Amino acid sequence: MPHALPFPTQSALQEEQRQTDQKTQRTPPSDQTTQTNDLGTVLRDGKEILFQAFNWESHKYNWWANLESKIPDIARAGFTSAWLPPPTHSFSPEGYTPQNLSSLNSKYGSEYQLKALLQKMKNCKVRAMADIVINHRVGTTQGRGGMYNRFDGIPLAWDEHAVTSSTGGLGKPDTGAIFQGFPNIDHTQDFVRKDIIGWLRWLRYNIGFQDFRFDFAKGFSPKYVKEYIEEAKPLFSVGEYWDSCNYKGSALDYNQDSHRQRIINWIDGTGQLSTAFDFTTKGILQEAVKGQFWRLRDPQGKPPGVVGWWPSRSVTFIDNHDTGSTQAHWPFPKDHIMEGYAYILTHPGTPTVFYDHFYDWGNSFRNEIVKLIDIRKRQGIHSRSPIRILEANDNLYSAIIGEKVCMKIGDGSWCPSGREWTLSTCGYNYAVWQK
Repeated sequence: MPHALPFPTQSALQEEQRQTDQKTQRTPPSDQTTQTNDLGTVLRDGKEILFQAFNWESHKYNWWANLESKIPDIARAGFTSAWLPPPTHSFSPEGYTPQNLSSLNSKYGSEYQLKALLQKMKNCKVRAMADIVINHRVGTTQGRGGMYNRFDGIPLAWDEHAVTSSTGGLGKPDTGAIFQGFPNIDHTQDFVRKDIIGWLRWLRYNIGFQDFRFDFAKGFSPKYVKEYIEEAKPLFSVGEYWDSCNYKGSALDYNQDSHRQRIINWIDGTGQLSTAFDFTTKGILQEAVKGQFWRLRDPQGKPPGVVGWWPSRSVTFIDNHDTGSTQAHWPFPKDHIMEGYAYILTHPGTPTVFYDHFYDWGNSFRNEIVKLIDIRKRQGIHSRSPIRILEANDNLYSAIIGEKVCMKIGDGSWCPSGREWTLSTCGYNYAVWQK
């Protein structure tokens, strides 16, 4: 049975159909890196192609300097925005347990190296996406209960009132899921939000980040994400709202409507200002490529993830630093990675390519991804492009996107009818045609 509230709210659907995001926004400060004052422009355009520019081990390799040398190549490949790891000082080297939010000296490199990287990205017209970790923060000194829930001696010198009562502070209970083992920030506090807004604006207008990725977005109410976006005005935002798909034992359910509904509810809670990573599509796609391609068409004939219901707010991906890399918490099947990219790079939504796949899997693999990006851009496929699913059975999935691109994945034999179609690229269990 469909979820009780399938799809976004009616107002959101009307917005989607009109392909507009008109909202009342305050005008941002003057910013030479911004070509528009309208927060909705990037979402309306729908032409974004994201690049996750790190993995779980990147902090070991002088990352800012290493990445700076790759920016021209990343730009040539067609990426519009590169998601960087957390830029501030952190208790753990990967950056996800922040402490001094005002220090840009991290295990990824120095403040000087980061600013050089951001300047290179600006010169090459690749936007820099900051990884915003504001669900939790590691204290500097022990406070109430002997816990490290005070932030003395550093900027944003909060006391225990900035920490939720759910995690040992004097604040209110968490407004979302608890991130265990660390002080969770109480976003209900006015002084906390004021400080976070000031910090986000500093990253945006002083340091040069243009896009935001919100880490552990299920940990605090999306209404605060809405406020932060309205005040700091990133050009593009994406939230990591990651919870478990629906399973029966170890078997993935066919119907994931309630899972994608939870992600959609979060997007709606941000005032529709943020996109979200499409964990529903990832979970279904990585089971489908094992010989269950019937999963890729929902009962209404649409793609079965967030992309099927709200494509302009769906950010699709194959793996990231958590699901893949050396953590491998929920990895995509290695033998089917290119089938996955043939799907997300030809489909609506906003696709994301993972650093490992682009740079660590060999030139032939990278070249195939570049071919798919080139097809997407040349044929004008965007986040809202219409799609007709033609086949979805055990060993074959095929679809026409935007009436200009046709693709298939799986080992089933198939090709489009009509002389207007030309094979553009193919590989192990995938093929893409253009008109």
